[in-house]
Amino acid sequence: MAAKLRWGIVGTGMIARKFANALKASQTGSLLAVGSRVQGTADAFGAELGVPRCYGTYDALLADPDVQVVYVATPHPMHAEWAIKAAEAGKHVLVEKPIGLNWHETMAIVEAARDNDVFLMEAFMYRCHPQTARLVELVKSKAVGELGLIQATFSFKHGHGPEKRWLSQDLGGGGILDVGCYTTSMARLIAGAAAGKDFDEPLEVKGCGHLGATGVDYWAAASLKFPGGIVAQLCAGIMLRQENVVRLIGSEGTIVVPSPWFGPYPEPATILVQRTGEKQPQEVIVQTDKPMYAYEADEVAAGIARRQSGAMSWADSLGNMKVLDRWRQEIGLVYEREKPAGMVHTITHRPLEVRKGVMKYGRIAGLDKPVSRLVMGCDSNNTMPDTAVMFDDWFERGGNTFDTSHGYGNPNGACERNLGQWIRNRGIRDKVVVNEKGANYPRNTPDGLSAELIKGLERLQMEWVDIFMIHRDNVLVPVGEWVDVLNEHLRAGRMKVFGLSNFSVARLKAFGEYAARHGLRSFSAVSNQFSLARVLAPLWDMELESSSDAESRAWFQQTQTPLMSWSSQARGFFTERASRENRSDFELNRCWYSDDNFQRKERAEELARKRGVLPINVALAYVLCQPFPTFPLIGPKQIAESRSSLAALEVELSPRDLRWLNLEE
Repeated sequence: MAAKLRWGIVGTGMIARKFANALKASQTGSLLAVGSRVQGTADAFGAELGVPRCYGTYDALLADPDVQVVYVATPHPMHAEWAIKAAEAGKHVLVEKPIGLNWHETMAIVEAARDNDVFLMEAFMYRCHPQTARLVELVKSKAVGELGLIQATFSFKHGHGPEKRWLSQDLGGGGILDVGCYTTSMARLIAGAAAGKDFDEPLEVKGCGHLGATGVDYWAAASLKFPGGIVAQLCAGIMLRQENVVRLIGSEGTIVVPSPWFGPYPEPATILVQRTGEKQPQEVIVQTDKPMYAYEADEVAAGIARRQSGAMSWADSLGNMKVLDRWRQEIGLVYEREKPAGMVHTITHRPLEVRKGVMKYGRIAGLDKPVSRLVMGCDSNNTMPDTAVMFDDWFERGGNTFDTSHGYGNPNGACERNLGQWIRNRGIRDKVVVNEKGANYPRNTPDGLSAELIKGLERLQMEWVDIFMIHRDNVLVPVGEWVDVLNEHLRAGRMKVFGLSNFSVARLKAFGEYAARHGLRSFSAVSNQFSLARVLAPLWDMELESSSDAESRAWFQQTQTPLMSWSSQARGFFTERASRENRSDFELNRCWYSDDNFQRKERAEELARKRGVLPINVALAYVLCQPFPTFPLIGPKQIAESRSSLAALEVELSPRDLRWLNLEE
């Protein structure tokens, strides 16, 4: 018989006790250690439950080389920190639900497990129970016909004071996160089973709820619409006692699960199936031989080799958290620690520094800092959790340059505000390069430039930016007026250098000539579109400047002007999203689909196979390996996309490779 997995528990609360007791019935695991923030609490837990090793800090438990798998049983806001630290310590990880406070924390936890090659599962114990497996079988076999409606409720009346975690804003309290996560995961599981999948994602999420005196949802309800016409009604609460059942209503009857969340033991579990016309429901009896949490521990052991569990995969946890985020958004619940001023530290509470950097750097004249060869585009970081998780990871991987604009995000300038607050919270202003753009259409005039620059500095909470760029040229403005206004702001100390975005070669030349004649500073960089694929139509509602043509490339090579290119990866054209046969993506079709571009993609795919990388890595390497300085702007929405983009830095392309990819030989 294989040796049992040696477990450690981080946390000593109620759920930790339940798991520790149930672990005694596990076939695969034994409890070796417990960690608390106070030695006395750990000792008391150990004495009560017979735990051999008791640690007064969580770090000490993670440092124990004999602990193989860790159960993170802390309050919600600490799940991400200790799950990530456990993964970094090489431990397999079971994280109490909800796995994080939001989707972005969940993404960071998943990426930590992936980076450190450890098992990770969100601790939905009901997903590991035979009752749930039998319920899925009934749905797949269409025991009550075609599924139409899912009703799931988990709600109780909290009987303690407002200082307890259920009611605490600071501890991520409220019904949606604490028990709504169960109902959401059940609905997604059952909708998936009806469609022959492991789980499914809702097309629509509508929610409402009551925010109580402590600022969290005391009770809430949601309606979800899934593909195939399936609708789910979910209820959750911490201050309202309700009937905690699951009902599935199909075209030929109803299934009721009287105890969906806590399967009885040692008594068998019962599912009631009543087909239309039957007077009494059929009782489907599910035998159990151990407590729910013991099933959960054994599920961890079964999944370690493949690093994920079939009961609750990484994709399942990410999808579940995305729905919970949408539900909370519907009722206006944002935790204080998710707001810009509240996110004062990284998820791991460590100072931000380069830890896993593979970045390469270049120089832009006039700046005293190196500039990362890949630049993080800040055009979708509309929330602080998104900003913090994505940018923390980017910085730790060596990315120090960020591109933003007065025109990005919602009308309140959330992208600028969040970037500036993140830099301020992390105390890294002297370590980052900020490229701010202003003079957006229709305010692309000298006066508009000044107004947007001043407003941008206010939003960023900065007195100056490293680079300021005119975002869009206006050929009705004499080029000299652009030169004059930029030099005015340069002398005022509002920027270290300036550049031009979406300017033609003719206007770039005219700008430089005017500046030289009048003894003024000229531009230090340009930001035009540039990629292996040729853009065929305006990407937005106006003409913008591309420099992928031979004339522009020759000018950049001759002048050695740094190009901070946008849409450097052709907005997904070099991924599986685009093919000659698939015309479903209207924007890709309109802007990139041509025979020439598909030939370039096919050559990128061929070279990628030879180099052992992705075609999109080859496409980005095409930009990086030009015979002039390039700093491609990228817009990853997930950490996995950031990591994937960095692989392009290791792809070396010769001048001949560049010509061949570009169909020039």
